Amino acid sequence: MASRLEKNDFELETVLVLQGGGSLGAYECGVYKALARYVKKFDIVAGTSIGAINAAIITATIQDENPSRKLEDFWLELAQSIGSPIPLLLSDKTRRIMSTIFAATWGNPKAFIPKWLEPESFTYPAFGLPYPLFDISPLKETLSKYVDFEQLRKREDSNPSTPRLIVTSTDLKTSEAVVFDSNLIDIDVDHIIGCIGFPFYGIGWNQKDGRYLWDGSLLSNTPLVEVINSSPVSDKKVYIVNLFPRYQEEIPNDMLEAWHRARDIMYTDRTDSNVRTSKIVSRYLSLLKDMHEFVTSSIQSNNNSDINNDNKLNKEKFTKIEEEYDKLAHQRGAIIREIVRIERAEESRSLFEDADFSDETIKKSIMQGERDAEKALVKNR
Repeated sequence: MASRLEKNDFELETVLVLQGGGSLGAYECGVYKALARYVKKFDIVAGTSIGAINAAIITATIQDENPSRKLEDFWLELAQSIGSPIPLLLSDKTRRIMSTIFAATWGNPKAFIPKWLEPESFTYPAFGLPYPLFDISPLKETLSKYVDFEQLRKREDSNPSTPRLIVTSTDLKTSEAVVFDSNLIDIDVDHIIGCIGFPFYGIGWNQKDGRYLWDGSLLSNTPLVEVINSSPVSDKKVYIVNLFPRYQEEIPNDMLEAWHRARDIMYTDRTDSNVRTSKIVSRYLSLLKDMHEFVTSSIQSNNNSDINNDNKLNKEKFTKIEEEYDKLAHQRGAIIREIVRIERAEESRSLFEDADFSDETIKKSIMQGERDAEKALVKNR
């Protein structure tokens, strides 16, 4: 019996992993503009929170002549819809604060509407703050405009024209990750909306398939493990967009800066442990392969062995061991062969950076993402 390890027929999948981060998702749009020029094919596109929305648009439009156009149009529409009279000469920090206040008060007609502008649908609890604070049905309509969900239907063929889409959410009741995989189900707009219910910003859960779904970033903001678990056979080359910087030289000076840095730490890319585990598994499996080859060779060279002649029980036992070995070789965790990280650098820090949908900020984020991706890709050549 020749196992997959012996055949050495590893396939390499190219994977794009997108994080959550509110309006910082515009940076991911810029990154993809560069990736679309350099990377010929993505086998899997994965995301959570706003990254799930970006991933859905990318997957559905990847066969277009200009695959990044619709994603950029989506972001520019969200930005333009604010229409706030925010002076362009303000500092980034001040503009972010003003934009956040404007959006929280009046909403964004293409994404969310404050409940207090719809008093008939707003319930006031006896104590505490009402929840949810925003109606995100406009986002469902906008998303449906940019995503042909027929492209995200379950694929029967093994070589589909569109990538595999994997998006993640959190089960509110069980605290478990919920993974939606276009290889297994027909993904629709409610699956995507189920990935973005971020309670800290007053966005409600979405009920789907009998579950109450919250934002996937509450459990993991970089859904690489979910990709490996969903596709455990093929090895991976992974592109990760990290929206929250790992390293910051300056120490926070006030409470808002402290909250900002704490949020960076909570949501930054923490997949290094996955890579280390992948390397350990790879070494174990290589050792297992060598041991299997040694035992098999010894048995075949010894025609008088108990396994080949007299001891039927030992032969059956060896057969079972070989079956388990082959099963392990096929169901092992995929090896991460290479990771390319594109990390957003903060030109100015603000607690409200992920809630700033002002036109200038969105355009700057797209340009920054494209520029950073270009540098990372050229360096990785």
